[in-house]
Amino acid sequence: MAKAKARARSSKVPKRNGGVSRRMWWLTAIVIVIMFSFGFVMSPLYDVICRAVGISTKPVRADAAVVVTKVDETRTVTVEFTGNAISGLPWEFRPLTKKIEIHPGAVTTVSYFVRNPTTETMTGQAAPSITPPLAAGFFNKIECFCFTQQKLAPGEAREMPVRFYVDAALPRDIHTITLSYGFFNIDKTQAGRFGGDATAIPVDHGAHTGHARSGG
Repeated sequence: MAKAKARARSSKVPKRNGGVSRRMWWLTAIVIVIMFSFGFVMSPLYDVICRAVGISTKPVRADAAVVVTKVDETRTVTVEFTGNAISGLPWEFRPLTKKIEIHPGAVTTVSYFVRNPTTETMTGQAAPSITPPLAAGFFNKIECFCFTQQKLAPGEAREMPVRFYVDAALPRDIHTITLSYGFFNIDKTQAGRFGGDATAIPVDHGAHTGHARSGG
């Protein structure tokens, strides 16, 4: 008789657990539906708020994304900027920032100024170099006017950005880096009229996020 009662009690347990499982399943399904509906309704409102505060809700292209680097805040490095228009390209060309202190790994943007004071349209190509040479492999340009040729109409002036970071793995005995540019006239005939000669320079087609080009 006792064994029969025990079997009867044990036969009821799975049924009770099955009922609980079914109720939990339905409860979970209802919660998921409610959360999905809430997110669907809130999505347009989220877009409106983002646009109002100036935040893009569109997917960011890889070549426009911010480079994520490890920033070494325990030290600073001095970066100096220089630039010259080579004979044959009579442009006014100079850095707007001559020196800056940065943390290795931090993305920084500076600008150069260029102006064509002549009465002719000219196209120039900037060639970068880094000193000391050992630092060249740690200096990464994300955006640079040296990636493409620059065409200026008579009297035209513009500011040209350079966006870069110095790799945090830069040797600690390097405290100062100098980024220099030489601007050349790509037209040999035109350069000759202005007392110079065009020099064959490869265009620095710097890559984008995750594959930035090193200076030099």
